[in-house]
Amino acid sequence: MSDAVVRHEVVVPVDADAAFAAFTQRIGDFKPPEHNLLGAPIAQTVLEPRVGGGIVDRATDGTECRWARILAFEPPDRLVFSWDISPRWQIETDPASTSEVEVRFVPESPARTRVVLEHRHLDRHGSGWDAVRDGVDGDEGWPLYLARYRALVEEET
Repeated sequence: MSDAVVRHEVVVPVDADAAFAAFTQRIGDFKPPEHNLLGAPIAQTVLEPRVGGGIVDRATDGTECRWARILAFEPPDRLVFSWDISPRWQIETDPASTSEVEVRFVPESPARTRVVLEHRHLDRHGSGWDAVRDGVDGDEGWPLYLARYRALVEEET
């Protein structure tokens, strides 16, 4: 596996439909609120459920930050979105300089789904891309998101 790829997975005790729905409809319930590029606290994070939609943080002061674009939306199997955050932890406006995240929902049984998250093409971010890799791969990155996601799903089952 290339250094420009980060991969993490988690197993949740629900079928793939429920796992996909929880991830896409409840992202604001497990995304760490301190992961914020806005000047005010986040009031809501929304994933717009369609290709061409985005993942948007909305702050308490009404400002918004669209930090991802939905590239594939295929319930209940997979979701792909861009990572439009630069190595300086600012919005990247050039799509050629963004990475992408694929989340696959793999049924293991009628009531168990493996959620596989792959953040790839990190080197597209250019100089400093390894800081993005280290950030999303570290304890406060995708492992934290997936742990909170799993806890949310387990709490509801």
